Amino acid sequence: MSRDTLIVRVAQILLGITLLGLWELAAVTKWPDPVLAKSPGQTWSFLVKSASSGQLWSNTRATMTAVLIAWVLAGVAGVVAGVALGLMPRVERVLTPYLDSANAMPRIALAPLFIVALGINTSAKVALASTLVFFIVLSGARAGVRSTDAEWLRLSIVLGARKPQLFVKVLLPVATPAIFASLRLGLIYSLLGVVGSELISARSGLGQLIAYYSSTFRMEAVYGILLLLAVIAVVLNQVMGLLERRLLRWQPPADR
Repeated sequence: MSRDTLIVRVAQILLGITLLGLWELAAVTKWPDPVLAKSPGQTWSFLVKSASSGQLWSNTRATMTAVLIAWVLAGVAGVVAGVALGLMPRVERVLTPYLDSANAMPRIALAPLFIVALGINTSAKVALASTLVFFIVLSGARAGVRSTDAEWLRLSIVLGARKPQLFVKVLLPVATPAIFASLRLGLIYSLLGVVGSELISARSGLGQLIAYYSSTFRMEAVYGILLLLAVIAVVLNQVMGLLERRLLRWQPPADR
Protein backbone atom coordinates (compact mmCIF):
# COMPACT_ATOMS: atom_id res chain seq x y z
CA MET A 1 0.00 0.00 0.00
CA SER A 2 1.43 3.34 -1.05
CA ARG A 3 1.74 6.31 1.27
CA ASP A 4 -0.97 8.25 -0.60
CA THR A 5 -3.38 5.31 -0.38
CA LEU A 6 -2.70 4.95 3.34
CA ILE A 7 -3.41 8.65 3.90
CA VAL A 8 -6.70 8.35 1.99
CA ARG A 9 -7.77 5.28 3.99
CA VAL A 10 -6.96 6.95 7.32
CA ALA A 11 -8.87 10.07 6.27
CA GLN A 12 -11.86 7.92 5.28
CA ILE A 13 -11.85 6.14 8.64
CA LEU A 14 -11.59 9.41 10.56
CA LEU A 15 -14.43 10.91 8.53
CA GLY A 16 -16.59 7.84 9.24
CA ILE A 17 -15.89 8.08 12.98
CA THR A 18 -16.74 11.79 12.91
CA LEU A 19 -20.04 11.14 11.16
CA LEU A 20 -20.94 8.43 13.67
CA GLY A 21 -20.10 10.81 16.50
CA LEU A 22 -22.34 13.51 15.05
CA TRP A 23 -25.11 10.95 14.58
CA GLU A 24 -24.80 9.85 18.24
CA LEU A 25 -24.82 13.48 19.37
CA ALA A 26 -27.98 14.19 17.36
CA ALA A 27 -29.67 11.14 18.92
CA VAL A 28 -28.69 12.13 22.48
CA THR A 29 -29.86 15.73 22.07
CA LYS A 30 -33.06 14.59 20.31
CA TRP A 31 -32.27 16.75 17.28
CA PRO A 32 -33.99 17.50 14.99
CA ASP A 33 -37.00 15.51 16.26
CA PRO A 34 -37.42 12.85 18.99
CA VAL A 35 -39.10 10.49 16.50
CA LEU A 36 -36.11 10.75 14.14
CA ALA A 37 -33.46 10.70 16.88
CA LYS A 38 -32.28 7.10 16.83
CA SER A 39 -28.71 6.28 17.78
CA PRO A 40 -26.19 4.18 15.85
CA GLY A 41 -26.47 1.58 18.63
CA GLN A 42 -30.22 1.22 18.13
CA THR A 43 -29.72 0.93 14.39
CA TRP A 44 -27.05 -1.73 14.83
CA SER A 45 -29.29 -3.69 17.21
CA PHE A 46 -32.06 -3.76 14.61
CA LEU A 47 -29.67 -4.98 11.91
CA VAL A 48 -28.40 -7.79 14.15
CA LYS A 49 -31.92 -8.93 15.12
CA SER A 50 -33.22 -8.68 11.57
CA ALA A 51 -30.25 -10.61 10.21
CA SER A 52 -30.65 -13.30 12.89
CA SER A 53 -34.33 -13.76 12.04
CA GLY A 54 -33.55 -14.06 8.33
CA GLN A 55 -35.81 -11.15 7.41
CA LEU A 56 -32.94 -8.96 6.26
CA TRP A 57 -31.31 -11.61 4.07
CA SER A 58 -34.50 -12.76 2.35
CA ASN A 59 -35.48 -9.21 1.44
CA THR A 60 -31.94 -8.34 0.36
CA ARG A 61 -31.97 -11.39 -1.89
CA ALA A 62 -35.29 -10.32 -3.43
CA THR A 63 -33.95 -6.84 -4.14
CA MET A 64 -30.60 -7.95 -5.54
CA THR A 65 -32.22 -10.57 -7.78
CA ALA A 66 -34.31 -7.87 -9.44
CA VAL A 67 -31.30 -5.52 -9.61
CA LEU A 68 -29.12 -8.03 -11.44
CA ILE A 69 -31.85 -9.15 -13.85
CA ALA A 70 -32.67 -5.55 -14.79
CA TRP A 71 -29.00 -4.67 -15.15
CA VAL A 72 -28.19 -7.62 -17.43
CA LEU A 73 -31.27 -7.27 -19.65
CA ALA A 74 -31.16 -3.48 -19.97
CA GLY A 75 -27.35 -3.47 -20.19
CA VAL A 76 -27.30 -5.84 -23.17
CA ALA A 77 -30.13 -3.96 -24.89
CA GLY A 78 -28.48 -0.60 -24.20
CA VAL A 79 -25.10 -1.68 -25.57
CA VAL A 80 -26.63 -3.11 -28.76
CA ALA A 81 -28.85 -0.07 -29.32
CA GLY A 82 -26.10 2.42 -28.46
CA VAL A 83 -23.53 0.84 -30.76
CA ALA A 84 -26.10 0.56 -33.56
CA LEU A 85 -27.06 4.23 -33.27
CA GLY A 86 -23.39 5.22 -33.15
CA LEU A 87 -22.86 3.39 -36.44
CA MET A 88 -26.00 4.82 -38.10
CA PRO A 89 -25.96 8.62 -37.63
CA ARG A 90 -29.00 9.21 -39.85
CA VAL A 91 -31.14 6.79 -37.87
CA GLU A 92 -29.81 8.39 -34.70
CA ARG A 93 -30.93 11.86 -35.83
CA VAL A 94 -34.42 10.49 -36.52
CA LEU A 95 -34.74 8.73 -33.17
CA THR A 96 -32.98 11.24 -30.91
CA PRO A 97 -36.07 13.42 -30.12
CA TYR A 98 -38.08 10.35 -29.16
CA LEU A 99 -35.27 8.86 -27.08
CA ASP A 100 -34.73 12.17 -25.29
CA SER A 101 -38.46 12.45 -24.56
CA ALA A 102 -38.63 8.92 -23.19
CA ASN A 103 -35.50 9.48 -21.10
CA ALA A 104 -36.93 12.70 -19.65
CA MET A 105 -39.99 10.94 -18.21
CA PRO A 106 -39.90 10.65 -14.39
CA ARG A 107 -39.46 6.90 -13.91
CA ILE A 108 -41.14 6.80 -10.52
CA ALA A 109 -44.35 7.92 -12.24
CA LEU A 110 -44.19 4.76 -14.36
CA ALA A 111 -44.07 2.48 -11.32
CA PRO A 112 -47.88 2.29 -10.81
CA LEU A 113 -48.24 1.55 -14.52
CA PHE A 114 -45.81 -1.36 -14.35
CA ILE A 115 -47.39 -2.65 -11.14
CA VAL A 116 -50.87 -2.68 -12.70
CA ALA A 117 -49.58 -4.34 -15.87
CA LEU A 118 -47.17 -6.85 -14.31
CA GLY A 119 -48.34 -7.19 -10.70
CA ILE A 120 -46.50 -6.64 -7.42
CA ASN A 121 -43.70 -9.05 -8.21
CA THR A 122 -40.16 -9.08 -9.55
CA SER A 123 -41.29 -8.26 -13.11
CA ALA A 124 -42.54 -4.79 -12.16
CA LYS A 125 -39.32 -3.99 -10.30
CA VAL A 126 -37.20 -5.19 -13.21
CA ALA A 127 -39.24 -3.15 -15.69
CA LEU A 128 -38.83 0.10 -13.76
CA ALA A 129 -35.10 -0.39 -13.15
CA SER A 130 -34.56 -1.35 -16.79
CA THR A 131 -35.91 2.00 -17.98
CA LEU A 132 -33.14 3.70 -16.00
CA VAL A 133 -30.30 1.37 -16.96
CA PHE A 134 -31.15 1.19 -20.66
CA PHE A 135 -30.79 4.90 -21.39
CA ILE A 136 -27.60 5.23 -19.32
CA VAL A 137 -25.90 2.37 -21.16
CA LEU A 138 -27.28 3.47 -24.53
CA SER A 139 -25.81 6.95 -24.08
CA GLY A 140 -22.44 5.56 -23.00
CA ALA A 141 -22.19 3.09 -25.87
CA ARG A 142 -23.27 5.65 -28.44
CA ALA A 143 -20.80 8.23 -27.15
CA GLY A 144 -18.02 5.63 -27.08
CA VAL A 145 -18.53 4.69 -30.72
CA ARG A 146 -18.72 8.32 -31.83
CA SER A 147 -15.51 9.19 -29.98
CA THR A 148 -13.44 7.17 -32.44
CA ASP A 149 -10.78 9.29 -34.10
CA ALA A 150 -11.68 9.91 -37.75
CA GLU A 151 -8.00 9.71 -38.69
CA TRP A 152 -7.81 6.16 -37.35
CA LEU A 153 -10.81 5.17 -39.45
CA ARG A 154 -9.40 6.73 -42.61
CA LEU A 155 -6.01 5.14 -42.04
CA SER A 156 -7.60 1.73 -41.45
CA ILE A 157 -9.62 2.04 -44.65
CA VAL A 158 -6.53 3.06 -46.62
CA LEU A 159 -4.71 0.01 -45.24
CA GLY A 160 -7.51 -2.20 -46.56
CA ALA A 161 -9.58 -2.88 -43.45
CA ARG A 162 -13.13 -4.05 -44.13
CA LYS A 163 -16.21 -2.97 -42.18
CA PRO A 164 -16.23 -5.99 -39.82
CA GLN A 165 -12.53 -5.42 -39.14
CA LEU A 166 -13.10 -1.71 -38.52
CA PHE A 167 -15.77 -2.57 -35.98
CA VAL A 168 -13.78 -5.25 -34.14
CA LYS A 169 -10.32 -3.69 -34.31
CA VAL A 170 -11.06 0.05 -34.07
CA LEU A 171 -14.60 1.03 -33.04
CA LEU A 172 -15.23 -1.57 -30.34
CA PRO A 173 -11.90 -1.11 -28.47
CA VAL A 174 -12.40 2.66 -28.45
CA ALA A 175 -15.99 2.36 -27.22
CA THR A 176 -15.30 -0.31 -24.56
CA PRO A 177 -14.15 2.04 -21.74
CA ALA A 178 -17.26 4.21 -22.17
CA ILE A 179 -19.47 1.12 -22.24
CA PHE A 180 -17.93 -0.19 -19.01
CA ALA A 181 -18.32 3.21 -17.34
CA SER A 182 -22.01 3.31 -18.29
CA LEU A 183 -22.54 -0.27 -17.09
CA ARG A 184 -20.90 0.62 -13.78
CA LEU A 185 -23.23 3.60 -13.35
CA GLY A 186 -26.17 1.58 -14.61
CA LEU A 187 -25.72 -1.00 -11.86
CA ILE A 188 -26.17 1.66 -9.18
CA TYR A 189 -29.22 3.08 -10.96
CA SER A 190 -30.64 -0.42 -11.25
CA LEU A 191 -30.51 -0.61 -7.44
CA LEU A 192 -32.22 2.79 -7.19
CA GLY A 193 -34.94 1.76 -9.63
CA VAL A 194 -35.70 -1.51 -7.87
CA VAL A 195 -35.84 0.09 -4.41
CA GLY A 196 -38.02 2.90 -5.79
CA SER A 197 -40.48 0.37 -7.17
CA GLU A 198 -40.48 -1.54 -3.87
CA LEU A 199 -41.26 1.65 -1.95
CA ILE A 200 -44.51 1.98 -3.88
CA SER A 201 -45.65 -1.64 -3.80
CA ALA A 202 -43.94 -5.01 -3.52
CA ARG A 203 -44.27 -8.35 -1.79
CA SER A 204 -40.66 -8.32 -0.62
CA GLY A 205 -37.48 -6.31 -0.84
CA LEU A 206 -35.55 -3.69 1.08
CA GLY A 207 -37.68 -0.87 -0.30
CA GLN A 208 -40.80 -2.63 0.96
CA LEU A 209 -39.20 -2.88 4.42
CA ILE A 210 -38.42 0.85 4.38
CA ALA A 211 -42.04 1.65 3.50
CA TYR A 212 -43.35 -0.64 6.25
CA TYR A 213 -41.07 0.60 9.01
CA SER A 214 -41.61 4.24 8.01
CA SER A 215 -45.35 3.76 8.41
CA THR A 216 -44.82 2.40 11.94
CA PHE A 217 -42.23 5.07 12.87
CA ARG A 218 -39.48 2.49 13.40
CA MET A 219 -36.81 4.94 12.33
CA GLU A 220 -33.90 2.87 13.61
CA ALA A 221 -35.02 0.17 11.18
CA VAL A 222 -35.25 2.68 8.33
CA TYR A 223 -31.75 3.97 9.09
CA GLY A 224 -30.39 0.43 9.25
CA ILE A 225 -31.82 -0.53 5.85
CA LEU A 226 -30.60 2.72 4.31
CA LEU A 227 -27.11 2.00 5.64
CA LEU A 228 -27.29 -1.51 4.20
CA LEU A 229 -28.27 -0.09 0.81
CA ALA A 230 -25.34 2.32 1.00
CA VAL A 231 -22.96 -0.55 1.75
CA ILE A 232 -24.42 -2.59 -1.13
CA ALA A 233 -23.95 0.36 -3.52
CA VAL A 234 -20.32 0.79 -2.42
CA VAL A 235 -19.61 -2.93 -2.83
CA LEU A 236 -21.22 -3.02 -6.29
CA ASN A 237 -19.23 0.01 -7.38
CA GLN A 238 -15.96 -1.46 -6.08
CA VAL A 239 -16.60 -4.82 -7.74
CA MET A 240 -17.36 -3.15 -11.06
CA GLY A 241 -14.27 -0.98 -10.71
CA LEU A 242 -12.10 -4.05 -10.07
CA LEU A 243 -13.65 -5.90 -13.00
CA GLU A 244 -13.14 -2.89 -15.24
CA ARG A 245 -9.46 -2.63 -14.29
CA ARG A 246 -8.91 -6.34 -14.88
CA LEU A 247 -10.63 -6.46 -18.26
CA LEU A 248 -9.22 -3.16 -19.51
CA ARG A 249 -5.61 -3.66 -18.50
CA TRP A 250 -4.59 -2.72 -22.02
CA GLN A 251 -5.84 0.83 -21.38
CA PRO A 252 -3.21 3.41 -20.38
CA PRO A 253 -3.43 4.34 -16.67
CA ALA A 254 -5.49 7.42 -15.92
CA ASP A 255 -3.69 10.47 -14.63
CA ARG A 256 -4.48 11.23 -10.99
